[in-house]
Amino acid sequence: MTGPHPAVAAVRSAVRTACADVPAGALVLVACSGGADSLALAAAAGWLAAEGGRGRAPWRAGAVVVDHGLQPGSAEAAAGAGAACASLGLDPVVVVEVGVPRGHDGPEAAARDARLGALADVAQRTGAAAVLLGHTLDDQAEQVLLGLARGSGARSLAGMPARRGPLRRPLLGVPRTTTRAACAALGLRPWEDPTNADPAFTRSRVRSRVLPVLEAELGPGAAAALARTADQLREDAEVLEQLGAELLERCRGVPGDGRDAGPGLRPDAVPDVGLDVGLDVGLDVVGLSAAPAALRRRALRSAALQAGAAAGELAREHVLALDALVVAWRGQGPVQLPGRVVGERTCGRLRFAPAPPPPGGH
Repeated sequence: MTGPHPAVAAVRSAVRTACADVPAGALVLVACSGGADSLALAAAAGWLAAEGGRGRAPWRAGAVVVDHGLQPGSAEAAAGAGAACASLGLDPVVVVEVGVPRGHDGPEAAARDARLGALADVAQRTGAAAVLLGHTLDDQAEQVLLGLARGSGARSLAGMPARRGPLRRPLLGVPRTTTRAACAALGLRPWEDPTNADPAFTRSRVRSRVLPVLEAELGPGAAAALARTADQLREDAEVLEQLGAELLERCRGVPGDGRDAGPGLRPDAVPDVGLDVGLDVGLDVVGLSAAPAALRRRALRSAALQAGAAAGELAREHVLALDALVVAWRGQGPVQLPGRVVGERTCGRLRFAPAPPPPGGH
């Protein structure tokens, strides 16, 4: 008896490895759009979780389909994806419609955030142990290129993690050609999302124009090389972020030395409100200034986010301005951060607080 098609076997192996630690009887949800990547993923999960047979997974497989409602016919496409998952043996199959608000980061980011929120909600309601996403090696390469174009740091260039909380991406080492071949071998007809070919979307342009040029000019391994780069950068970024978090904890709540107090202002005249009150965070600038720049700036960014700065708008220029309060102090005023938060140096401490309302504002 012949085995499965190589592409089918590759997808199944990736899913089996990604879910090796899922407890027996637990539910694994596949986030399925009906496209080739997520459909191949759903087929593999359904086959692995089928009852009986040697080598089957001990967990159960279900699916969640998110309808963003961004284009005509999206409801029908979502219903079709749900029906395809049911035919592959996945149970339960949950189809959910979400609203996509207009945000500062553009429609792609808003749709992603709405989708992740819906997945988290369905996972909680169903008690799922894991949610599988269909991102492939090609998606990872596209993510790295987008990070390069935006001038992002190592965390962005590290691409998408294989795991984050309940989310798992089994196919990050599997090229898109393999998922398409798996669908063809299984007789599945994927839905083609028209936005994937719409040049109005940045990722679509990277997929249809940029990566093909790189593959043609640099060789067919360009996407794989970008994905490997992401893996290496992620390892480095995780270490640096851990060290940055430890630095932030060491500098929390350490009393300042009062050297910034200015004439007539004693250090003890500045109220020492707790770090768990409002947005106030007090950080010892002496401890921060002694740390390497890479760690210090990670700590400052984390502190700003914890104080309420808007993650999607907090840019490197903001972090560098905060850094100047620590290592290039010349008496400069507060740093205005997105999300109506300010960072200010007083009495040897860097504090974050709500920005005052604009004149005449509420």
